[in-house]
Amino acid sequence: MILKVIEERKKRYDELQRLLADPKVIANNTEYQACAKELAGLRALVEEYLNYRKMESDLKDLNKVLGEKGHDAEFIVLAEEEKHKLEEKSRRSASRLEELLLEKESGSDRDIIMEIRAGTGGLEASLFAADLLRMYSKYAAKKGWKVEPIDASTTEKGGYKEVIFSISGQGVYGDLRFESGTHRVQRVPETEASGRIHTSAATVCVLPEAEDVEIEIRPEDLRIDVFRAGGKGGQGVNRTDSAVRITHVPTNMVVTCQDERSQLKNKAKAMKVLRARLYDIRQREHEAKISQSRRAQVGTGDRSEKIRTYNFPDRRVTDHRIGLSVHNLEGILEGDLDEIIIALKEEDRKLRLQAAK
Repeated sequence: MILKVIEERKKRYDELQRLLADPKVIANNTEYQACAKELAGLRALVEEYLNYRKMESDLKDLNKVLGEKGHDAEFIVLAEEEKHKLEEKSRRSASRLEELLLEKESGSDRDIIMEIRAGTGGLEASLFAADLLRMYSKYAAKKGWKVEPIDASTTEKGGYKEVIFSISGQGVYGDLRFESGTHRVQRVPETEASGRIHTSAATVCVLPEAEDVEIEIRPEDLRIDVFRAGGKGGQGVNRTDSAVRITHVPTNMVVTCQDERSQLKNKAKAMKVLRARLYDIRQREHEAKISQSRRAQVGTGDRSEKIRTYNFPDRRVTDHRIGLSVHNLEGILEGDLDEIIIALKEEDRKLRLQAAK
């Protein structure tokens, strides 16, 4: 039952309040900040839960009064009206509790690192990767989010072999968490003289940003190299060794950043990507251990999973996980993603609520 899950969150909330009053926790700034942040993240859920419990208690008392004899007709009418209002408020509160719980479970308030890589299709795949970057950038602009480039490997025709960037703002991960997977495009490439339709692909990876306290990275586990960033020449060329390559020795994971002129800024961005990738590995290991019912969600999040097809001849975009087709290809590529994202979130909400009961 979902209320049992929320009650557990309430117990944790009460425990955090006690911890924040503990002198030992107060003396440890890192632990104190972690507890304070966790408490703040639970506050809206707990407050709504207390509000819901009070309404349920009031309804119980009102039903008890209505069950008693001796009340005049006018009193009964007024009491029934009040009961109806309370029942409606209680239903709205229960729905809000479900939303808050699912938001908390999915970590929807996190910022993200997004990685787009050209897949099968050669030059056309790299151009499609550029289209996806533009689509997500446009969507972020509509939402008032901030997009920051981290690293990119470009092609001569303006496409991308790989592009990595961060998106920050309210509810970023909650909206974009289902974009991970393989995106296919079906269209006639500009270089195709015969007019044949080609199918190309690009993979999208959405990584929730991790806090320093969530992922511990030991300095001795890192190998850091600096080099001169590439450029197109002219006044903007970088003449200093500002680009940074970080290798995480235990996993042999390599992250490169050369977007900034400052070596320190590039190092900070590279560390942000590394931390997000390590956090993603930990989350995937956790997901693999829990039962299938607890893992209920839209799709698997597997990078190789074909999740969406962009069909240019029919001006159609199809999300294969929920069987949704939208005949608004141009609008979607301009960042009008709400229809698809809302449908994905609603389907995920249904699956998670079924799993929680």
